[in-house]
Amino acid sequence: MAKKPNKLKIIPLGGLGEVGKNITIFEYKDDIVIVDCGMSFPEDEMLGIDVVIPDITYLFKNKEKIRGIVLTHGHEDHIGGLPYVLKKLNVPIYGTKLTLGLVENKLKEHKLNNVKLNEVRAGDIIKLGCFKIEFIKTSHSIPDSVALAIDTPVGMVVHTGDFKIDYTPINGNLIDLHKFAEIGKKGVLALLADSTNVERPGYTMSEKTVGDTFNDIFLKAPQRIIVATFASNVHRIQQVIDAAEMFNRKVVLSGRSMINTTNVAKELGYLRVQESTIIDINDMDRYSSNQIVILTTGSQGEPMSALTRMAFSEHRKIELVPGDLVVISASPIPGNEKTVSGIINRLMEIGTKVIYESLADVHVSGHACQEELKLIHTLLNPKYFIPVHGEYRHLKRHEELAIELGMPKENIFLAKNGSVIEFTKNSANMGQSVQAGNILVDGLGVGDVGNIVLRDRKHLSEDGLIVVVVTISKQDGKVIAGPDIISRGFVYVRESEDLMEEARKVVRDVLTECEKRHITDWATLKSSMRNALRSFIYEKIKRNPMILPIIMEV
Repeated sequence: MAKKPNKLKIIPLGGLGEVGKNITIFEYKDDIVIVDCGMSFPEDEMLGIDVVIPDITYLFKNKEKIRGIVLTHGHEDHIGGLPYVLKKLNVPIYGTKLTLGLVENKLKEHKLNNVKLNEVRAGDIIKLGCFKIEFIKTSHSIPDSVALAIDTPVGMVVHTGDFKIDYTPINGNLIDLHKFAEIGKKGVLALLADSTNVERPGYTMSEKTVGDTFNDIFLKAPQRIIVATFASNVHRIQQVIDAAEMFNRKVVLSGRSMINTTNVAKELGYLRVQESTIIDINDMDRYSSNQIVILTTGSQGEPMSALTRMAFSEHRKIELVPGDLVVISASPIPGNEKTVSGIINRLMEIGTKVIYESLADVHVSGHACQEELKLIHTLLNPKYFIPVHGEYRHLKRHEELAIELGMPKENIFLAKNGSVIEFTKNSANMGQSVQAGNILVDGLGVGDVGNIVLRDRKHLSEDGLIVVVVTISKQDGKVIAGPDIISRGFVYVRESEDLMEEARKVVRDVLTECEKRHITDWATLKSSMRNALRSFIYEKIKRNPMILPIIMEV
């Protein structure tokens, strides 16, 4: 009987059909390499949740096989999950200088001191188990981003990471298209490529265009300028600093992540900045308003971000005034459009002037459009293709793009999180899926909030809460005090006294009936009170609050 060939398994655990939370597993026999380990921000229905990280149950079950985590770049959706995952899996990390600098900052915050960080540079090749991994220089909205050429026992696999083809990059480091062509000539078994901008035709504009726009805005602005952008967009921070220095303005940093990222990038030499340009927020009043630029977080309208606090006059140090110019240098993440629009409206109500993406070239994407994706596909000419990084519509459109370029449909795998794609030297097919999904982080609790808790939070947020308190005698089970009804988020009690009195009567009648039937079991009493009160309230005002009966025995 012929021996079955060993297979390479590629398992995306996150980043497919969603924004963020990117993580992909490469497994061959007893070796596993993980590419990236990101987080995403909670969706609207995830009430009270701070961040979302990938479910790593599969990795935890196979932790003795893991040889390392390899990072493509330092954005949150690629490194944000690391502190949570490393508390369960102590494995070495490999990444470029700036990427590791940002990771180190995160690990300090989480008090993780024993993680082994291994610095690599574009062009380096490392060996992890049976895998040989070469780091290829790419362009993105953060320096030190790389693609990965992963040499496996069954063939070469290329993972692009997030990228675009920028011929005039801010730091002068061009994407290494020669290396992609060289790898393509040798033969590529499979390609995993960024799909975020696949719906956009043509090419992504160069970061240089944003720098030109900033120069124009700074030249004409007679007042204070506030620029909101992603803290991790180091190229954008550099452009703001360059424009500020050109027009003799001082830069004030606002927002913890903005301060942290800028400090790390400065220390590691990724930001060119004169010694006197960045000033402390407390020294801002020493300068006139037309000498100041405030660089802040909050481009997505996040509730606790610095820009949002400024918009609602809740910032401790910065008060926006009519005449201030706010530049939102980012496009809304899908799903955030309404929040961003709300912040823009609020800023305009204050009297500030607001410039955003649809009014001027104050933002360009860090992701490749169709023509750039076509070039990478053509240079690599892979046998198989797995579109990654994007919502389902992006993955589907990327599949169509590959078919337009001549790839057979059966060689393209439109995977889901947890899908297992198995490769031999000559074949590929979908295997059985593994466990994947979301782990919700709320404060210090990781994974302790699930669907049932979220359902309860949603219920509370929509209809409020009623607490019914009754005191009964331990001796004979008779009601001694109550029922008292406490309302939170249901109705304003002082204006609904008649309703509350009727509700008390309903509960009292239920308890009397239970007393007559000699029912003393607490579960039955609570259930009877809850059901009677629910029916009464729905009949009266068509609401369905959460009802919490409390029985005290004395």
